[in-house]
Amino acid sequence: MRKDPQVFLTHILESIGWIEKETKDLSKDKFVQDVPTHDAVIRRLEIIGEAVKNLPTDFKIEYPDIAWKKIAGLRDKLIHGYFGIDLELVWEIVNKDIPPLKEQIEKIPTKHS
Repeated sequence: MRKDPQVFLTHILESIGWIEKETKDLSKDKFVQDVPTHDAVIRRLEIIGEAVKNLPTDFKIEYPDIAWKKIAGLRDKLIHGYFGIDLELVWEIVNKDIPPLKEQIEKIPTKHS
């Protein structure tokens, strides 16, 4: 049975909300030094990527402006990167990529139930 895309979109938005809340008052330097926070942010980015991977292909085709493959690829890099994760890149993703992704996801109607 196919899961409702809204379930995965909710996971994405919840993770984005957590990332925003936990990083809003941090500088890049503090983020890099704060191991519990950057570990949790990386986990939330993995959740976002996993949710994207579970969205049905036909659903993703309906929204070609969202960089689905890039998001899923980031998840793979994070999961398989282990000790090679670039925290400055993670910080850049949090500040430059997450806000427009949130906007794009919030614009998707809930018609997919």
